[in-house]
Amino acid sequence: MQLDVFSGNDDHELPLAAKMRPADLADFSGQGKIRTQLEKIVSHPRHVIFWGPPGTGKTTLAHIIAGKIDRELHVFSAVTSGIPELKRLIQEMLDTRREFGKDSILFIDEIHRFNKSQQDALLPYLENGDFLFIGATTEYPHTSLNKALISRVSLIELEKLSPPELEEILSRALTDLKRPELANFLSELANLSNGDARFALNQLARLMAFSTEELKNSEKVLKELFLHARQYDRNANRHYDVISAFIKSIRGSDPDAALLYLAIMLDGGEDPEFIARRLMILASEDVGLANSQALTVTTNAHYVTTKIGMPEARITLAHATVFMALSPKSNSAYMGINEAMSFVQDHPTIEVPGHLSSVGQEKKNYKYPHSYPGNWVSQDYAPKDTPRFYSPQSNGSEKALNDHYAQMTKKK
Repeated sequence: MQLDVFSGNDDHELPLAAKMRPADLADFSGQGKIRTQLEKIVSHPRHVIFWGPPGTGKTTLAHIIAGKIDRELHVFSAVTSGIPELKRLIQEMLDTRREFGKDSILFIDEIHRFNKSQQDALLPYLENGDFLFIGATTEYPHTSLNKALISRVSLIELEKLSPPELEEILSRALTDLKRPELANFLSELANLSNGDARFALNQLARLMAFSTEELKNSEKVLKELFLHARQYDRNANRHYDVISAFIKSIRGSDPDAALLYLAIMLDGGEDPEFIARRLMILASEDVGLANSQALTVTTNAHYVTTKIGMPEARITLAHATVFMALSPKSNSAYMGINEAMSFVQDHPTIEVPGHLSSVGQEKKNYKYPHSYPGNWVSQDYAPKDTPRFYSPQSNGSEKALNDHYAQMTKKK
């Protein structure tokens, strides 16, 4: 559980990113588009949620605000703690306010990890102004947070830092650390850091561990930094972005791009069974009736993946990925069930026609298709006025299926 109160820890205990955290907005880098908005929040604090990519300054702004108005900053992690811990911390803050007359700031990192009831637990305190609330999230707030919570705070979006902005932060760190010999690496390091100041400073800390002799081989040093600069978080935006690109590349019939994103996921430690499950879903959603064998291939791939694991499973996953990318595509079954579900949800109970029922006098009127030539006979199966849900497509084997269906039913 993380229930920390910001205090003056010894510098040698802090990561470089924490040591270099600016205490004033004047030293805060980037975010030029919203600079005026940030200045107003710092000079006239109110409940706020900062949202944006990692390492853009969300936590730093919370510390700057706390220093500006001289309030104790209580840092709460939504990842590791729940409602009981939150209520206990809030009660401590209220007791401090009542006994000593000192207001506090509650800073909740990764606020989107709270479910609806956890977010709702904050509402009365925000409404009463019992403390200043600051939240941080990497997720789009209008889809990840409750409307009731959003209505009580200001939302400020932070953007990725540009390479020049990151280089400025790194240069300032080198000046403070008195390590000018590392200056030649800063431009490349800034470019590798994907707009994330925390990541850039952490990589600079790695760079500082190289000996003078090792630094002479700049190509080797940069290669090692590059390997550590590949970012893949199974629980954050990168995870969703890459799996999205993987799915869309298969849907778009690009095997090379699909293999690229498969490699990124496997290299990043993604659960191979998660990838196999996504492939099974794609088999029916995007390949569908155009190549029904895709469902067999992906189901087998999932079975093999669960039985042998990595690294060998990468071969099976690649097999299924390329097969799916090269297959003809059809989403007719996927769209058909969506249309049917929507129809059912928009109507009262749909009665089964009497001749299809398992009971009653009318069931004797059912015509058994196998008793007729071609194993088919004209008869109504859906209630009157039921719309068509299936829209035939002519890709791959679906064309043959529909040609057969048309030939069989042409007498109707």
